[in-house]
Amino acid sequence: MKFAATVPLICCTLLSAIASVNWLSPVNAQVQPLPASSPSQINPEDPNSLRPVTETSSILSIKGGQRLMSEASSAVSSQNYPLASNKLKEARIVFNQLSNSYQQLFSSFSGIDNRVADTLRKKALETAQMRDEATYQLALVHRAQNQPELALPLLVQIIKSQNPTRDLGKKAYQQLFELGFVDSPFPRPKNTNSSSRK
Repeated sequence: MKFAATVPLICCTLLSAIASVNWLSPVNAQVQPLPASSPSQINPEDPNSLRPVTETSSILSIKGGQRLMSEASSAVSSQNYPLASNKLKEARIVFNQLSNSYQQLFSSFSGIDNRVADTLRKKALETAQMRDEATYQLALVHRAQNQPELALPLLVQIIKSQNPTRDLGKKAYQQLFELGFVDSPFPRPKNTNSSSRK
């Protein structure tokens, strides 16, 4: 009888000991060191006073994404397509992450503070447009490298995001038409015979 009561007590004690050991053991987190050129964001004299990340020092900013786009453009000019491809992929990631973050913040502020929500919605749309422009440029780089199989899904993503009636959507569809992926031109060329009958 005493043995049956002792077993659950021993199990609970062992589980508590295991949990304590795991809780106290050091965590091996992967810490990314900050670049040496990055200014300190914490004032050592007043650690409770934080400054916002400046757009020039952060890659995760509109200016950071634009800087990547500019570097990609320079690489394309010198026909360094692998470098251009890498820079455009990085720019897409930056702009996509920014757009998603602004969209999530917009959802959080919607109905609470419409002025803030509207500003965040505009930022989400602006960064989504930049992401789609980076995607389009990346598709063109893949075409220049004779890799249409990599360009096709990017062009389809642009049309889905932009809508085929917007300028970038039309350009993406034209690329698909030139690649032979779609058969019908869009927008359709105006028929001169039908317009002269009116």
